[in-house]
Amino acid sequence: MNIREVLHLIGALLVWTAVAMVPSTVFGFTEGLAVHWLLSVFVTGSVGAVMWYVTPSEVSINRREGIAIVGLGWLAVVTAGCLPFIFTGVAPTIAGALFESVSGFTTTGATVFPIIEELPRSIMLWRSVSHWVGGMGIIVLGVAILPLIGMGGAQLFRAEVPGIATDKLKPRVATTARLLWGVYALLTVVLGIIYLLLGMSPFDAANHAMSALATGGFSTHTASLGEYSAAIQWVTIVFMLIAGTSFTLHYKFLTGKWFPWFKDAEWRWYAGLALAASVAVFMAIGLAGDGWIFRRATFNVVAILTTTGFVTADFGAWPAFCQILLLGLMFIGAMGGSTGGGFKTARAVVVLKHAVSEVKKVLHPRAIFVTKLGGVPIRSEILANVLGFLALYVATHAIGSLVLAALGHDLLTSVSASLAAMSSIGPGLGEVGPASHYGGMGSPSHYVLSALMLLGRLELYTLLVLLIPGMWTRWGGDS
Repeated sequence: MNIREVLHLIGALLVWTAVAMVPSTVFGFTEGLAVHWLLSVFVTGSVGAVMWYVTPSEVSINRREGIAIVGLGWLAVVTAGCLPFIFTGVAPTIAGALFESVSGFTTTGATVFPIIEELPRSIMLWRSVSHWVGGMGIIVLGVAILPLIGMGGAQLFRAEVPGIATDKLKPRVATTARLLWGVYALLTVVLGIIYLLLGMSPFDAANHAMSALATGGFSTHTASLGEYSAAIQWVTIVFMLIAGTSFTLHYKFLTGKWFPWFKDAEWRWYAGLALAASVAVFMAIGLAGDGWIFRRATFNVVAILTTTGFVTADFGAWPAFCQILLLGLMFIGAMGGSTGGGFKTARAVVVLKHAVSEVKKVLHPRAIFVTKLGGVPIRSEILANVLGFLALYVATHAIGSLVLAALGHDLLTSVSASLAAMSSIGPGLGEVGPASHYGGMGSPSHYVLSALMLLGRLELYTLLVLLIPGMWTRWGGDS
């Protein structure tokens, strides 16, 4: 492990984070917060520049260094991201500032602020920008830029986008990353324009477009998307589904492939689950006397499944059936290769099909059942990886829930907050329901939830491997 090379690239990430603060700094000049924002930019940029210039410019990244850059890079970026909350004085505590920063970059959308409208507009914009940068992954942004200055980034891309498979659109990873960012930016602009045409102010349109495409959930209003018209809510439903879909499928469509979504097995399960859950919730709340409004049911189901976290209703007051169903959707999450979080639809489908095969083996012990996804057999080592990740995901959630309960929170709050943090959802149930916020949970809980958000966003392994001593020693493993 060449730690100086790792620090060299983390320095670059901090410089880019400082650049991302510039739009908010411009707003800060109109709010009397110019000094606070300039200080945030200066500290972040100067630390990054020093790390960049005092470390080697010739960087050769192996697997372990790539993982270290992703893990430590995220820790550095979210730490820098909390500076504006601290310097402007809007955060109640340092733990609260870190929580808000981590929530932004991991696209969780949970907040410690009870009334969003009271925040400075520069802070509102920074929350949305952190969503947008974190949505596609700040490391993927680095992969797109590093080759331009003579550096490769294949190792970073593998560490940033773990999953069952990485669908490379082009032979070079850097080209892939730039294409994905291009699609991401294009969709964000399109949604922003649609919001403007439907009556949103330019500021609100920009913020909500970044938040929706990042499957983030931060809004400029305490009532979230419940503040807006039915037309805006329907458009947001469509774009949340788009953001929760693998961006490689969007790219294929834009380059001439005819409706690639319908040919993708994971997308068919994802879309089918969204539709079935929407109908089930619509029927449940209708029969419970809470109104037959399909848009309300669909919006909140899609917001949870895609891990966006926008809300238009207090689903914490819905029947228990709906709440349990939503908890299940929180766990499953969006598609792999999207900006969404959660366990991921493809993994859930593979686990389900493998479980069915195991049941069949009880009746036919000598038969050989092959788990398939979209007609393609899943290799045994990939199946083992998925099952191992499931065990680790459930165990981490259980530990997080136990720690939150030990800190004094009730069962429903502990379980839902832990899951909402790991799956990058935002609103949970109980104390942290859609009509509430995370501000009253206390600093210890904020630190725990910040850790869970980072673990979930990086799919556990990238951060947990940093705790293994062999990661940092010469004989710790293969490069």
